[in-house]
Amino acid sequence: MALVNNCNLPEDLYYVVDKHVWARRDGELVTVGMTDVAQNLAKTIIAVTPKAAGKSVAKGRNIATVESGKWVGPVPAPVSGEIVEVNTVLTGSPSLINTDPYGEGWVARLRPADWDTEAAGLASGPEGIEEYRRFLDEQGINCGG
Repeated sequence: MALVNNCNLPEDLYYVVDKHVWARRDGELVTVGMTDVAQNLAKTIIAVTPKAAGKSVAKGRNIATVESGKWVGPVPAPVSGEIVEVNTVLTGSPSLINTDPYGEGWVARLRPADWDTEAAGLASGPEGIEEYRRFLDEQGINCGG
């Protein structure tokens, strides 16, 4: 796990840096969630409203809406595909995004339409972490208290 500006960023994930969304390939599916950066910026998550499973979604389109005391916003799909599962636990425990953004706080699972092509546009590996570091520095974002 890389620590960038006091934000935890696992090196094995794919990122939509400016949207603070991560993706992890899990066999045929892609698990999607919000980054540690996102939950630090949003503060305490109070509601998560996912789109229904079975819906097709285009890359960049909303797969869920997340609400905190200071922010309401979308969780965009990092790749196009079909939503095959949503994390219904978040409905009753939305703060899991705060406490475990890369584990129990995942938002949805997609069956990607064209992972190989679309994943090439996501930030990943050491270069992706460095891209995220530059973005955080440019925006003056630090997850430390």
